[in-house]
Amino acid sequence: MEYLNRKIWVVQCLLLFSTACFISQLQASDGVIFYESFDEDFEGRWIASENPDYTGVWKHVKSEGHDDHGLLVGEKARKHAIVKPLDDPVILKDKTVVIQFEVRLQNGLECGGAYIKYLRPQDAGWVPKGFDNESPYTIMFGPDRCGATNKVHFILKHKNPKSGEFVEHHLKFPPSVPSDKLTHVYTAILTPDNEVRIMVDGEEKKKGNFLSGDDFDPPLIPSKTIPDPDDKKPEDWDERAKIPDPEATKPDDWDEDAPLEIEDEEAEKPEGWLDDEPEEVDDPEAAKPEDWDDDEDGEWEAPKVDNPKCVEAPGCGEWKRPMKRNPAYKGKWHAPLIDNPNYKGIWKPQEIDNPEYFELEKPNFEPIAAIGIEIWTMQDGILFDNILISSSEKEAENYRETTWKPKFTVEKENQKEEESTESDGLKGFQKVVFEYLYTIADLPFLGEHKIKVLDLLEKAEKQANLTIGILASIVVVIISIMLKLIFGGKKPANVVAETKKTEVAESSDDQGSSEAKDEKNDGGGGAPRRRTQRRDD
Repeated sequence: MEYLNRKIWVVQCLLLFSTACFISQLQASDGVIFYESFDEDFEGRWIASENPDYTGVWKHVKSEGHDDHGLLVGEKARKHAIVKPLDDPVILKDKTVVIQFEVRLQNGLECGGAYIKYLRPQDAGWVPKGFDNESPYTIMFGPDRCGATNKVHFILKHKNPKSGEFVEHHLKFPPSVPSDKLTHVYTAILTPDNEVRIMVDGEEKKKGNFLSGDDFDPPLIPSKTIPDPDDKKPEDWDERAKIPDPEATKPDDWDEDAPLEIEDEEAEKPEGWLDDEPEEVDDPEAAKPEDWDDDEDGEWEAPKVDNPKCVEAPGCGEWKRPMKRNPAYKGKWHAPLIDNPNYKGIWKPQEIDNPEYFELEKPNFEPIAAIGIEIWTMQDGILFDNILISSSEKEAENYRETTWKPKFTVEKENQKEEESTESDGLKGFQKVVFEYLYTIADLPFLGEHKIKVLDLLEKAEKQANLTIGILASIVVVIISIMLKLIFGGKKPANVVAETKKTEVAESSDDQGSSEAKDEKNDGGGGAPRRRTQRRDD
């Protein structure tokens, strides 16, 4: 009997628990106003714009690496537009409304939008098949990136009750768009106390008040006064705080023509300076090639090398005194500035009452009658999913936990594995580089530099943060040594040859058209130009 009573008690507890869960689920689901999972094809439910400017194709595809489907921007560098009319308009006044959706930028986003427009009723002057960027919306929300723009937009189109004009009000300092290619969920929470909170991946990134001029630009409530557009600055209004002293005169000893630098008269020519020695001389080791033809090649000249006598001496050629700063230099004279006795300050037009001013206790939200995606992007692969409108913050959180978080967790782990693989590949590449550098360090041409190179290599292997800089230094050292060995400090002969050719060409051009005519009369014959030959070491 006791066993039977215990069994009945357990069954009653289970029934009670199941009932509580069912009631809780019903209460949670009450907050959902609209939800689109894209588990089924969007054809027949979403309407693609037939506007001829919007040729981009929408596709119903799986998110990369998942079985979950979404709405895909199918073509790059195209305008895309698609809309989903709601069964009933969503009223935003005097209650909490949560708008939320997921976006995955599978190919990144260099220039384009991935936002959603929450549209006004069609009696505002639009039709689904003609949906475009002029279709009137209440809220625009979501990522946008191009050039200097990188933000999660939140724009409210609010009607001025005085003028009847709808004005775009942008949330100031919105959060930036995540730069990876993972699925992210964007949430905007509108509350009855005039606040809006922006969340990215469930984390609050920005909070603002609709009626605060510090949070929206331009403010929803206009200023009470405005500058008088008809007010003009008087002609005698002087805005200069300082003016040149009219009584000041240039001093008699002020020399505006004195140069900035003069020769140092105290400088003396260093002892041993070789005035008669040129800085470069013919290479004594160079020899005229056997196949050199003076008639065809011109007179042969040896390539130039640095004058060995100048290496030991303080200098060669004509000595000139160095320049120094002129102590008498003062530059252009200007009269000193004094306070302007006629200064009246910066002129501003007088303030008048703003004819469009109004007071507001709560925003006058227009209802949301449709959800539209209208973007122009340079990238394809933008995937929209799990679009939600709810009156419950808890419900929105539940959707994030059940639809977004599992995908994001998998993508995050895959990203870590890819980064780890790339890192291992880099380490393998570094190992090959070090092996080659150690081989080069053993070559005899490094000579006395070998120990220094080996020391740098050891430091580069032990200190990963300095590896790139040290490797670059080693490469520079090795290249410098090789160049020194190849050229031996001598000026390459081809440079001399090119210089000589240029000089000869200029000399020939300067002789004028008469010589050209004579050369033509001689049948094209003439003295061959001189050229030099590069010495093969």
